[in-house]
Amino acid sequence: MSMRDLRQWLRGAEGLGEVRTVTGADWNVEIGAITELAQHRENGPAVLFDEVKGYPKGYRIVVNSLGSLRRTALTLGLDTNVTSPMELVKTWRARSKKIMPIPAKTVESGPVMEHVDAGAAVNVLKFPTPKWHEHDGGRYIGTGSVDITRDPEEGWVNLGCYRVMIHDEKTVGFYISPGKHGRIQREKWFAAGKPMKVAVSLGHDPLVFLAGSIEVPYGVSEYDWVGGVVGEPFEVLQSPVTGLPLPANAEIIIEGTAYPDRKLDEGPFGEWTGYYASDVRPEPTITVERVLHRANPIMLGSPPGKPPSELTAYRAVMRSALIWDEMEKAGVPDVQGVWCHPAGGTRLLVIVSIKQRYGGHARQAGLAAMACRAGSYLGRYVVVVDEDIDPTNTYDVIWALCTRSDPEKDIDIIRRMWSGPLDPIIPPGAKGLNSRALIDATRPFEWRDKFPPVAISSTAVIEAARKKWGAILFGES
Repeated sequence: MSMRDLRQWLRGAEGLGEVRTVTGADWNVEIGAITELAQHRENGPAVLFDEVKGYPKGYRIVVNSLGSLRRTALTLGLDTNVTSPMELVKTWRARSKKIMPIPAKTVESGPVMEHVDAGAAVNVLKFPTPKWHEHDGGRYIGTGSVDITRDPEEGWVNLGCYRVMIHDEKTVGFYISPGKHGRIQREKWFAAGKPMKVAVSLGHDPLVFLAGSIEVPYGVSEYDWVGGVVGEPFEVLQSPVTGLPLPANAEIIIEGTAYPDRKLDEGPFGEWTGYYASDVRPEPTITVERVLHRANPIMLGSPPGKPPSELTAYRAVMRSALIWDEMEKAGVPDVQGVWCHPAGGTRLLVIVSIKQRYGGHARQAGLAAMACRAGSYLGRYVVVVDEDIDPTNTYDVIWALCTRSDPEKDIDIIRRMWSGPLDPIIPPGAKGLNSRALIDATRPFEWRDKFPPVAISSTAVIEAARKKWGAILFGES
């Protein structure tokens, strides 16, 4: 695998037959509706929009880039002949254990420098930014983007996917949920009474977006993580405006300054929980000082919304692998599978399969899954099942929950956990805390060997019947 830009990635996705081109769509809601159509279909296509209404040909938007198993595998440099979500989770876990971050490399120039707008020439409205949902409070230029910031005390650079709303041609707002790395860095700058320099990359290899939207460890720059995945240093430009390293092969970058005392109403925006949960509130803004872009630039869009969406498609795989890894690091043995269910936005419902080894094993597994870094933010339910249950098979999970758990004995409530304004169950104005339910849907450990056997034929008997009668029943060869 070698470093790519968004255009090279698109060629790879086209080679899989998974890109559709739409010309003449309206930025006002229509592009968002088309995006939902693609996102809500399992393994739906990536969509490239060109000749957007009111904009010149060549100013493009690509959406749903990570909305299929094969394109997620392509992005991660894995075999694209993947057949199931759990296969991809396991393949990525094996690959990720070998990744060592590689520091970014500073270069003198790059494709994003083809056009440089500064001063009076700055106008973020030159790009065909959609109003993604009907009830959004404005046009959101940053959805598949990454905000680039530096920690004022520790010096490391963070890339985080935080939504960016256009206020006017030279001002954008950026909402960051409490506890996120970019929010911590911003709070440090503002607490010291200092402005914060910010750059926002709006088009790049989807691997950069993926890195900015998952739980890369605190203190590790996503540039270095991407370099480790690819196996070579990520090339960056040193900006004279913000002092930040910028992705040299990006499509569009805006740079500017966020001031402690400059806030404007931000939102509402349809979020990954499926609700307009964060309402409208004053949020910090970025005064845009410079815009860089390639000729015929491509914006990467990834609007959240009611699941399923692109976010749930790839994050289910990535977050499941992360939680599984963190559970093992916490000493939980014999984890057989983890699945962050898309219906819960990959956070609100986590299913863990274990092979029980001792009394309390199921509770330990559930607590580790909800308390680890990848599973701690805005969760709701963790369900622990036995090894005979595929955590990606919703029917089997619910069956286990219904038949192997007793509500009085097997549901534990953990209070005052990390949540935030995007949580629709938290009343307006309340603190960002919620509770979690741990549901033990495993056979009771003390008498598991005496638990009634499952009423199903053995695998050998089923396969023999399928081989003999499958053609007549189902047309199988």
